[in-house]
Amino acid sequence: MKSKLIAFSLFLFLFLTSCDAVDDLLTFNISNETSIKIKSTSPINLPTEIIMPDVTTNSSAQFENNKTKASLVKDVKLRSLKLSISDPSDKTFTFLKSVHLYISTTDSDEIELAYQDNIMTTTNMIDLICTDKKLDKYIKADSYKIRTQVTLKETLTKDVTVKADMKFKVTADPF
Repeated sequence: MKSKLIAFSLFLFLFLTSCDAVDDLLTFNISNETSIKIKSTSPINLPTEIIMPDVTTNSSAQFENNKTKASLVKDVKLRSLKLSISDPSDKTFTFLKSVHLYISTTDSDEIELAYQDNIMTTTNMIDLICTDKKLDKYIKADSYKIRTQVTLKETLTKDVTVKADMKFKVTADPF
């Protein structure tokens, strides 16, 4: 009886670890980027909405490159979202108090994607805190909208262009 219990435990362990191995084989990253223009006319200490043009996804091509298709994608999460100032090149994020990014599609409700509050950096790049929301329907869509809400802590004398680099972790089913 003891040997059957050991054999069953070993089988169960191998089964569970092999499922993780299969998930690892079917997991890949998708990257997208967009630009955010923060106007010099934005008010201080009040949240300002920035609506950007739709971000066209190249998800179908990336699914195909990873030998899968949208119908097999079972889990998409935001892995990282980095903001970097592209213009003016010498500007740092000292002017920014907080930033929140939201994602939506024409068929899906808006949800928060990432954020950072109480920003105290003197660099031109920041990592946002990613939410753990499932993003399958957003990444499978042909395009999605990113809405940004920023709060400034100092006056801008010139518009600032910020590049948002998004990396998504995608897991697909084998069949």
